[in-house]
Amino acid sequence: MTTDVESSAVVPTPAPVTVPPTGPARAAAPVPPVAVTPVPSPAPHTRASRLAAHAPSALLVAVDVVAFTGAMLLTGTQGYKTLTVLALVVAFFHNADLYRARLNLSVLDDTPAIVGRSLAAGAGAMVLGGLGDGLAGTARLGTALVFGALSLAGRALAYDAIRVTRRRHRLRQRTLLLGAGTLAGSLGRNLLAHPEYGLQPEGLLDDDPLLAEEERPVPVLGGYADLSRVVLEHDIDVVIVTYGSVREPSMVAMLRTCDRLSCEIFFVPRLYELHALTKDTEVLWGLPLVRLRRAPFRTGAWTGKRVGDAVIAAVALLLLAPVMVPCALLSRWETGSALFRQTRIGLDGRPFTLLKFCSLRPAPGTEPGKRWNIAQDQGLRPFGKFLRRTSLDELPQLWNVLRGDMSLVGPRPERPYFVDEFTRQYPWYDARHRVPVGLTGWAQVHGLRGDTSIADRARFDNMYIQNWSMWGDIKIMCRTVGEVLRAAGR
Repeated sequence: MTTDVESSAVVPTPAPVTVPPTGPARAAAPVPPVAVTPVPSPAPHTRASRLAAHAPSALLVAVDVVAFTGAMLLTGTQGYKTLTVLALVVAFFHNADLYRARLNLSVLDDTPAIVGRSLAAGAGAMVLGGLGDGLAGTARLGTALVFGALSLAGRALAYDAIRVTRRRHRLRQRTLLLGAGTLAGSLGRNLLAHPEYGLQPEGLLDDDPLLAEEERPVPVLGGYADLSRVVLEHDIDVVIVTYGSVREPSMVAMLRTCDRLSCEIFFVPRLYELHALTKDTEVLWGLPLVRLRRAPFRTGAWTGKRVGDAVIAAVALLLLAPVMVPCALLSRWETGSALFRQTRIGLDGRPFTLLKFCSLRPAPGTEPGKRWNIAQDQGLRPFGKFLRRTSLDELPQLWNVLRGDMSLVGPRPERPYFVDEFTRQYPWYDARHRVPVGLTGWAQVHGLRGDTSIADRARFDNMYIQNWSMWGDIKIMCRTVGEVLRAAGR
């Protein structure tokens, strides 16, 4: 559902692009980007780094399993129905981030969440086991209460063990501070003085350090452009963003290059003295640090997205074959070719061959690689107009989805020529290629197709990537079906 130009010709060397002033050429004043070395794949962490990152979470899961076993033995409720309490507890605790490795470990802070979710798990087990169970159902609720008490006691011991281990300089995570001002210096000194947080500062990064050399708790390892190199060379686990010499819009683009690095990112919020604490906030010696949400494509749910794409695309190709075969035959009769192939830019800036039903017989002597819109092209014939208006010309891209070139939902792919031009005009445009491109997307269902703002499209796409969820993809696909049925495509 986008404006495309049909051609299998090689796109010529980019030259200054001319596009309608109401659409792609409309630009806000660009922010000069900070050049950062691109990182195509995650950094290989050492065994010690992996242990420091995952051992606390594994320990807490083990504590809860032991606590639940003890609760069953104390209440005498052994049985498969009682195990539903454990399944619900693990799900509820995971949803509340009670298994996430944290800097601050406090049983008192966790008590309301643990008690409340233990009761909810017991009540849920009563319902799932059948309200007619009578005393057995009540006993499962009692098991949940005993488990909550044992879990709190177990976590108190586990938290003490983690803190002691960290003070002995084990389970430490290598930490990089972005910025070399007063706040970064204070933060670095606090990390060195309080090893119980589990963060070992390795260095500072800033183009124009404000701290004198004798004031720096750790050395300056380079400028902002060295971020990827420093993270890889020093095996960095945690990046903390403080106030530095770089402008915030450039910082956003720079941190996006870390999306494929295996490190957590925290940042000190502006006006942090007024910042309200949330579950994503850690307090480090009185200073709030906000944990940046892990990029969705670094989570297990993203694997489910790829599996779902492949299954849905395969089923759709089979079910839509009665529609696709006539479309192919009529396209060939009207234009001389059933399909056209065109180079597009996909994940990580890699080119791939996109498929569509041919709706236009290209006129000789044109340069389709540079043409933005063919809506008024004289070569567009009646059936071609119908294909584009109903978006049926996009159906062969289901094969691209099945092959893994594309996803069902994601940023729409563009031709290399325009990718080069738009990246020069809009520094945030290239961030769209952090994930696979899609058959439809968040920008498209908001009407950002054809001669509309490229800046807006890129912002919508990046917002989709940053806030991706499986339910969000379902909503986009439902809205896409509605637009197709209304023949709203181009």
